[in-house]
Amino acid sequence: MPVNYARKLTAPSRSRDANAHLGYLLAFVAGAINAGGFLAVQRYTSHMTGVVSAMADDLVLGAHALVLTGLAALLSFTAGAACTAIMVNYGRRRALHGEYALPLMLEAVLLLCFGLIGARLAHVDGLFASATVLLLSFIMGLQNALVTKLSRADIRTTHITGIVTDIGIELGKMMYLNRPAPGQDGLAPVAGERQRLKVLSTLAASFFLGGVAGGFGFSRIGYVATVPLALVLMCLAILPLLDDLKNIAIRKQ
Repeated sequence: MPVNYARKLTAPSRSRDANAHLGYLLAFVAGAINAGGFLAVQRYTSHMTGVVSAMADDLVLGAHALVLTGLAALLSFTAGAACTAIMVNYGRRRALHGEYALPLMLEAVLLLCFGLIGARLAHVDGLFASATVLLLSFIMGLQNALVTKLSRADIRTTHITGIVTDIGIELGKMMYLNRPAPGQDGLAPVAGERQRLKVLSTLAASFFLGGVAGGFGFSRIGYVATVPLALVLMCLAILPLLDDLKNIAIRKQ
């Protein structure tokens, strides 16, 4: 991908276009991990609503082992989000170019590990769950926090519920009939944002296409299907990190 475009997507100074374009890519990645990961571990790991709901059901049904599995996934997702917050704030306080590239590179490395040794991790027990479940949940928490931080919660990529809700809100505003109310002539008219609706729709489509690609790739070639996704993320993250390494070397001279 062009160098300038890659730098734009991970730069500390953000624009709506950069947020949207990075969001499309990460939504595709999340969809692929969610679908492919389900085929690997029979669990969706990109959204915690279903995990918590399943924990409640399992508790009522007396399936306490499954409750602990859900809790382990939830804690792993939370740890991933916390890890992103630590890295972003570390980079921000030191004015690093890689403020957002640090968690993105970590996601890429972990995704590469999943692609190369995921089959072995599936047989390794972690905290009440397989290491694969914990790894995927951590990756999704990492990514969800990253997108939330860089877009100031304007964009979501790891779950569709919020995206579809926002699409419905924009459609509702577009369909609203702006009739003057008694004594309220000074109110601004209700109007939907077509550009925001386009971004939201593209995010949803990217997640779906990623799910199709992830499900197809995993069913055909297995865990290694995620390796290309990891390499793309690495290409995005490596440039600002190299800039920071150059700056550190210059300061030491």
